[in-house]
Amino acid sequence: MKDNKIPSPLVSLLPVFVLILLLFVTIRTFGSDALSGGSQVCLLVATAVCVLIGMAGFRRPWKDFELAVTNNIAGVSTALIILLIIGALSGAWMVSGVVPTLIYYGIQVIHPHFFLVSTCIICAVVSVMTGSSWTTIATIGIALLGIGKAQGFEEGWIAGAIISGAYFGDKVSPLSDTTVLAASVTDTPLFRHIRYMMITTIPSLVITLVIFTVMGFACETSGTEQIAEFTASLNARFHITPWLLIVPVVTGILIARKVPSIITLFLSTLLAATFAIIFQPELLHEISGNNDLFEGTMMSLYGSTSLQSDSAMLTELIATRGMAGMMNTIWLIICAMCFGGAMTASGM
Repeated sequence: MKDNKIPSPLVSLLPVFVLILLLFVTIRTFGSDALSGGSQVCLLVATAVCVLIGMAGFRRPWKDFELAVTNNIAGVSTALIILLIIGALSGAWMVSGVVPTLIYYGIQVIHPHFFLVSTCIICAVVSVMTGSSWTTIATIGIALLGIGKAQGFEEGWIAGAIISGAYFGDKVSPLSDTTVLAASVTDTPLFRHIRYMMITTIPSLVITLVIFTVMGFACETSGTEQIAEFTASLNARFHITPWLLIVPVVTGILIARKVPSIITLFLSTLLAATFAIIFQPELLHEISGNNDLFEGTMMSLYGSTSLQSDSAMLTELIATRGMAGMMNTIWLIICAMCFGGAMTASGM
């Protein structure tokens, strides 16, 4: 690079402008499905533009680009492995009944006056345990929205409580893909990153809980029939038992002892899969379709599962995507690393 001319700031911004323009058109076209492939293609096209400018205009050799891309991808390889294990863990925790048990016992404490604050806390706990705010919002959040509406709360307040709790959990969860990625790409130890995140997230959550507590007493509420109906559906579909709480407790102990993330996630997944065989054999038989426990367990770890129930909300809640569900995120990260590597090698 010392022997070649350094690109000007204006030239260096050209691939970025191309990327922004392509992403704008792609998101307008595909909407929320843009992450299923369109955004990745945009990153690769912007990478190609960067390489073309670097090779044709500034005589950068292809080997420089190849090495930079390889180094970038190697730098996030740990994060990619963690993401795959997180996908397996989310499937194992759901099918084993760990997440349904957490919801079942958590939902027992909901009183109309404390519904909003309980909703925020439940979503925070589930999000910490699963590492996904969007999954929490799209599953237990939908269930809590229906319960809150039945109790007479306005949708805006319920949604605020759900989102506040889910985003808090996602930011401080060692299972969160964005938290892991942020720590990995900056070479920051994961738990140090989480510790500094808590400096702003904990005071924000405390203020939020105070507001929801006050509003819980200020709003007029109705009965709790839907709560009993939802918990009954949970109890009918899963074998709910306090023994399943061993899994999050053991995971919490491993986290507290600062065991490396990959080891923690792997052991938690293995323990949950074992508990699934012990406590939920009927579900594993249903997933495999041929009464094979091993096949059902493996499918819940790597693939999508859709267990039917008499409650539409519960059916959506217990659907999982496994390791396959993380592939769009991994694909996106790899393409982003290609773009970043090309920008680095070209001097842009």
